[in-house]
Amino acid sequence: MERPAEQPRVRLPQLRLDELLEELQARIDAARGTRDRVHSLLEAVLSVGRELELEQALRSIVEAAAVLVDAEYAALGVIGPDGRTLSAFHTVGVSEAEIAAIGPYPEGHGILGELIRHPEPLRLPKISEHPASYGFPPGHPPMNSFLGVPIRVRDQVFGNLYLTEKRGGADFDEEDESVLSTLAVAAGVAIDNARLYEESRLRERWLLANAEIGHCLMSGSERAQALELIAERAREITGSALAAVALPMADTGSLSVEIAVGAEAEAHRGLVLSPQDSLMGLAFSAAAPVSSDDVGHDTRISPEPPRFGGLGPAVAVPIGTGEGGVRGVVLVAREAGRPVFLAKETEMLRGFAGQAAIAMELAERRRDAQQIAVLEDRDRIARDLHDLAIQRLFATGMTLQSAGRFIEHPEAAERVLRAVDDLDETIKIIRSTIFGLRTRAGAGSGGGLRVRVVRTVGEAAPVLGLTPSVRMEGLVDTDVPPEIADHVMAVLSEALTNIARHARADRAQVVLTTDGREVCLTVSDNGVGIAPDGRRSGLRNMAERAAKLGGRLELARPDGGGTTLSWRVPLPAG
Repeated sequence: MERPAEQPRVRLPQLRLDELLEELQARIDAARGTRDRVHSLLEAVLSVGRELELEQALRSIVEAAAVLVDAEYAALGVIGPDGRTLSAFHTVGVSEAEIAAIGPYPEGHGILGELIRHPEPLRLPKISEHPASYGFPPGHPPMNSFLGVPIRVRDQVFGNLYLTEKRGGADFDEEDESVLSTLAVAAGVAIDNARLYEESRLRERWLLANAEIGHCLMSGSERAQALELIAERAREITGSALAAVALPMADTGSLSVEIAVGAEAEAHRGLVLSPQDSLMGLAFSAAAPVSSDDVGHDTRISPEPPRFGGLGPAVAVPIGTGEGGVRGVVLVAREAGRPVFLAKETEMLRGFAGQAAIAMELAERRRDAQQIAVLEDRDRIARDLHDLAIQRLFATGMTLQSAGRFIEHPEAAERVLRAVDDLDETIKIIRSTIFGLRTRAGAGSGGGLRVRVVRTVGEAAPVLGLTPSVRMEGLVDTDVPPEIADHVMAVLSEALTNIARHARADRAQVVLTTDGREVCLTVSDNGVGIAPDGRRSGLRNMAERAAKLGGRLELARPDGGGTTLSWRVPLPAG
């Protein structure tokens, strides 16, 4: 029996088989690499979405981006409010020493600005070959390959991711761009969540501050204490270096800075501001927020006296509204170089000031109600004294006077008549008391010393050809008695008249201070100074006024020229 013939074997060359095995291994490695990359992308998305603090979320995003596309350097640039420049720049891969050598962070020019102007993914094998590139600053590490993608938050471009120098010298490919674009979408959601979380925490802090101020006012605390609390909380919550609260001065149109806390506080405290050339005055006149990107160099603000050294972004917000009446202004200012106040921050500050105004209104209404109750009680007492006590005393006096005619004993009759006289005197005393109860104490038609000083300076401005700056510190209206206040006003008028006649100055300042022990009036200008052979009758009068009150007059010529006049007298012990 014959054996069947064997089927011929298919023989492949050994080289071809090796190639197939290598290709299979490459595809397995690629699949494994894709799987690992997807896994890394998911981990990055979870890591980024886990962060609730905005700054930490941004840091996490840029770190994840560098790992995902294997880039040596990564950065996230946040686009500023103007939509054209970068307001913040977060980097990975650059050391602190390199950052210091490079200098300030980029503002968004060159390739970085290209993504701001055209928010679409951009991939370059060599940065220097792009038309928008114009080189790196000294100290900057060399960078060639580049990949950038925008980050959108609710259809608005929040910023851009910038990746450079893919490790191993390779170029960024389409897969890198796809992975980074996916991360950018997740980053947009994470940033939005972090911003919402930050906003909710900020609103919570404002609400707690409002509750604290309301409790302070309604518990009967002094107004100054409540105003200081408003300034402190506004400064803390907005991250500002300075906060100040100014209130309107009656019958003057000016504002007086009652409270100032933080940097340059002493230069603001007690300052009298014009509605036309100060940030707080502009906010008060418009009954709306007024902001400045650089308060130290804002042409709308009077540079005298210097008070914004080292400060930059600022915003002034009215306390109250135009309908209900603006009760004052709160100003907050950040250090130079810090971010400007965003519209959302200003709106929250305005809401806080509005709630503070309501609390102030309620507290005033409560005090008014208490005052009305006191006055009504006084009226009742006065009415009872008049209708009951006086009538009964008068009737008793009439009875005694009639009975005196029937008393034969001279000494007894004299005593009865003396008793009648005493009753008459008692009736006069009670009537005087009734008048006092029904007379409401007031500040007088002339107003307090603060108002008188501001009014006098304002009236002198047309003659001077300039408006002097005014600053007052201490309990000027309370501690300075009327007789000394009259001397202060006479000396101020004389000093301003001398400046108008002789100084030829373009700047003047009036400072009135008291510590409860003495009052000091300082009037300075930058004019030509006092002529050696000039008339001194006005100065002699001022010196005599000071000497009469146990004080003194001092004249000085500052290094910068002009004259400084200091008139100080002691106050009577309380």
